[in-house]
Amino acid sequence: MGVAAFIVDITTSEEAIAALPDAHREFFGQYLLWIKVAYFIAVFAGTLGAIGLVLKKKWAKPILTISLIGVIVQTSHNLFFTDALKVYIFGASGLPVMVIALGIFLVWMAHYGIKKRWLV
Repeated sequence: MGVAAFIVDITTSEEAIAALPDAHREFFGQYLLWIKVAYFIAVFAGTLGAIGLVLKKKWAKPILTISLIGVIVQTSHNLFFTDALKVYIFGASGLPVMVIALGIFLVWMAHYGIKKRWLV
């Protein structure tokens, strides 16, 4: 889902953005390049880390940790430095908090898997 959302976000045309309500258009304008980079890292490192868990590989933990850092950077920016809360109400805070919680769980699960020798 994250990969699909990222692709939609970065491929949204100027015409599609222009058709959005004013608040949504302004929010798109607040999305800086370095936040898009954090978003990219969060999504693709998370996907790679999840694949690592499925393959039972130790390298999943550092990759998932990098993803979690990307999620925290992106979410912090969206919640505290943009108008996301005005634009999306619950979705601006509820879903990202759930994504952070899932990221923390996955890093913990990778750590636990290494400790139990499930991951090699």
